[in-house]
Formats: sequence, C-alpha cells, structure tokens
Amino acid sequence: MASLFKKKTVDDIIKEQSKELRGTQRQITRDRAALEKQEKQMEAEIKKMAKSGNREACKILAKQLVQLRKQKNRTYAVSSKVTSMTTQTKVMNSQMKMAGAMSSTAKTMQAVNKKMDPQKTLKTMQDFQKENMKMGMTEEMINDTLDEIFDESGDEEESQDIVNQVLDEIGIEISGKMVRAPAAGKSVPGAAASSKQATISDDEIERQLRALGVD
Repeated sequence: MASLFKKKTVDDIIKEQSKELRGTQRQITRDRAALEKQEKQMEAEIKKMAKSGNREACKILAKQLVQLRKQKNRTYAVSSKVTSMTTQTKVMNSQMKMAGAMSSTAKTMQAVNKKMDPQKTLKTMQDFQKENMKMGMTEEMINDTLDEIFDESGDEEESQDIVNQVLDEIGIEISGKMVRAPAAGKSVPGAAASSKQATISDDEIERQLRALGVD
C-alpha cells in the first residue's frame, strides 16, 4: 500500500516514458504495415479497372492511392521523431547520472582533504626515511660482524673445498685457472672497529640526512 504513495524518482519517470515510446513505435509499425497492404490491394484494383476500360474508376482510385502513400510516408516521419525522443531521453538520463557521480566524487574529495594534514604527512615520510636509513646502516654493521666471524672460523675455506669437489665431480678443471678470492672483511680496513659499534646515534642519522638534502 505504501508503494502507491511512493514518490517517483527520475529513473522511474524515464522508464515509464521509454515504455510509452516503445509502444508508440510498435503501433506506428503496425499502421504502416496495414497501409502497405492496402496500397498493394489498391494498385491491383487500379490495374483491374484499367483492363476493363473504366477510366473514371482508375482516376478515383489513383487519387486515393496518392493519399494513402502520403499517409505511409508520414508514418516514417513520426517514427523518426519517436526514435529521436527515445535517444534524447537516454542521453538526458546518462547526463544526470554522470552529474550525480561527479557530485558524490566531489564530496568524497572534500572529506579526504579535510582529514589530510600535509605537514603531518610530510613529517611521517621524513621519519620513515630516517628510520629506514638507520635500519640499513644497522643491518650493514651486523653483516660486517657476521662476515668477520665466519671468516675467522674458516667456513670460507671449507666452502671453497666443497665447491672444488663438486666441480671435480662434473669434470670441470679449474686448477691454475682460478685464483681464490681474498677473504671478505680481511682486506677492508676498520671492519673490526665498525663491528664494535652497537648503535647509531640520532645526531649521526640527522647529519647524513642533511647531507642528502632532507631537512
């Protein structure tokens, strides 16, 4: 019962109009088909009167045929007008939906802009860059320390022996052709000293950020 008093939306009105226009188009098509059938019958009647020599009847029927053909041509004009109205209705509906979508998008953008704080966002990005650099430097120190430990334990020599054994098994001769690379960390001066530093001060991080052009 409540649906009877429900206010029609624009979509409801456009759907009703489109339905009426389609019904009108179908009726015009049926009327044209009837006129074409009547036209053929009248042409046959004119030929019959002409064969019988009835000139007056031929003239009357010919005038009626002219009027009938004019009426048939009018159906094409009306059909074209109905098609144009249907197209315009669809275009207007599409434009209204686009306007509604743009309105919703504008409201969303306004809400996002109110929530966003450019200064806070910039500070967050700078803090992230700072901590990311600090983490990278810490990781580098840990890796240097681990490399030094593994070098001292002789793992590199053991790994090289395993590689040589595998190459010998698959028939690759490397004797005299490859020179064992120097142990990592031993040729780098100051590696042991850097491993003793457990943390990186904030002053050092800020100094390096300023050097990179980050305030």
